[in-house]
Amino acid sequence: MKKATILALILLLAPAAITAQKYKLIWKENFKGKEINTERWSKIPRGTSDWQNYMSHYDGCYDVSGGKLTLLGITNEALPGDTAPYLTGGVYTKGKFSITHGKVEVKARLIGAQGAWPAIWMLPENQGWPDGGEIDIMERLSHEAQAYQTVHSHYTYVLKEKHPKQSECSPIKPDGYNVYAVEILPDSLVFSINGRHTLTYPRIATPHKGQFPFGTPFYLLIDMQLGGQWVGKVNPDELPAKMIVDWVKFYKMVE
Repeated sequence: MKKATILALILLLAPAAITAQKYKLIWKENFKGKEINTERWSKIPRGTSDWQNYMSHYDGCYDVSGGKLTLLGITNEALPGDTAPYLTGGVYTKGKFSITHGKVEVKARLIGAQGAWPAIWMLPENQGWPDGGEIDIMERLSHEAQAYQTVHSHYTYVLKEKHPKQSECSPIKPDGYNVYAVEILPDSLVFSINGRHTLTYPRIATPHKGQFPFGTPFYLLIDMQLGGQWVGKVNPDELPAKMIVDWVKFYKMVE
């Protein structure tokens, strides 16, 4: 086979290059001071889902100091009136700040435990789940040296369609800080860790419902979760688990 033909085949089969999008920083949180800025963040209330069943407003699950927000997962030894065996901290920007198209970056360090399930993710302001979509910028299980980045929707969750690829597992620095990011574009979601591209989830032509429900306002959730069907049982001897958040940045797209 001629060299020119081989080169042509390589170019044809090679993945398309990702065009760098230009952005402008519009919102930054450095966690200055000694308290959560309630004009920007709310503590996540408890719910019945796996990820939400130990959420608590208890101050011992939160610390703001040294320019960092620490969210903890702890054994419940402080609230005798609360029957939950564990308490976890989480914050979100729901009703306070959202983004439609742009980029979100979060720099965080994870101190794990068996059964720890920290997450950085996004949900739509005005639509229900799963039809409105879900963007998982980072999930980590227990002590793993990897993070999961996933897209959920009616198309992926209800119809269980597998194309295009909706999830990727990528290495992280397990004991250090990592920068987790997603770009929400009109035609795709582009994920990265520490500036390295990890997954692109594109809008495609399909007769099926809800393949790309992105393009409405989405808010950010950051939470230190414990237990659940995916991560499994918690080892209380390894608690507290922690997620230490250095900063959060939102960018808008620049034409």
